[in-house]
Amino acid sequence: MEEVVASPREWIDRNESAKTMLARVLTARPLLLLPPLHRVPLRVGNVVELVGTSPSAKTHILIQAAVSCVLPKEWNGVHYGGLDRLVMFIDLDCRFDILRLSKMLKHRINGESNGSLKKIDQEHMDFDLWNNDTKKSPTYDEELYSLCMRRFLFIRCYDSFQFLATLKTLNYRIRKEQELHGISVHILMIDSIGAFHWIDRASTFMPLGATNRKTPSLQTVSETVVQEIRKLLLLHPMLVIATKATIFGDRYSMETKRNLGKLDTSNSRSMSSTSLQLPYREYMPSVWQTFVTHRVLVGASGLEFSL
Repeated sequence: MEEVVASPREWIDRNESAKTMLARVLTARPLLLLPPLHRVPLRVGNVVELVGTSPSAKTHILIQAAVSCVLPKEWNGVHYGGLDRLVMFIDLDCRFDILRLSKMLKHRINGESNGSLKKIDQEHMDFDLWNNDTKKSPTYDEELYSLCMRRFLFIRCYDSFQFLATLKTLNYRIRKEQELHGISVHILMIDSIGAFHWIDRASTFMPLGATNRKTPSLQTVSETVVQEIRKLLLLHPMLVIATKATIFGDRYSMETKRNLGKLDTSNSRSMSSTSLQLPYREYMPSVWQTFVTHRVLVGASGLEFSL
């Protein structure tokens, strides 16, 4: 077997074969996310929307990505293949279970340290954790576990005003966390982006209180959210992943198929999602729809991708 010792300088000097170059790049840049998101062409600055019904494991996919992000690439001679970065998780659904994250992280650490975690075993393990199967209590590296849990930055918001206030102050918090940990935030997760939509929509028709406080419209809230995230990405380049619950989503079959070849991706950011035949009812304002660069429809029987 050919030993990979080539450097980027050797590739420039034409002393590195394409095979050697690919082996080096794949080793230096591991897959960003675990299945099923590994099939989506993502990079820093993209805004990904995971769309699906309540039992479609959207939050579970976020936890998988978070674990892969906070784990180091290598620890005490054991290869974990993580990104060694911070994760910022904003919980708008107010149902996030931190114990779920803890159990999955412990199993991942234990499996990799024992060197016996096969791909199919990982999928079964994640399924068991999703269903809160706690029959097995494996040992794990407590020091590594504590380090990874500190890298998971969690914020919970109970209404749109708290969400907007969080976004406006997130730049300061990220800078403080980066100074403390010495690494950057790589993924901003929002679960779920449409959590306050119907409450805000109903409040616009309610009479004002004694303070005569002006209630912002849905459009104003969405425009502010998009504006603040855009400014944040300029200061802190990272990947944004947001979940969104569907309406009438279970009336349609979620067969696994890829529509990337059918779409014109030359202007994907400005493409309106309303122009596509979506298998669900879209309720988010158009300013958010056009902000999303990748949309992944998650269902019990598979995924559907769109740009």
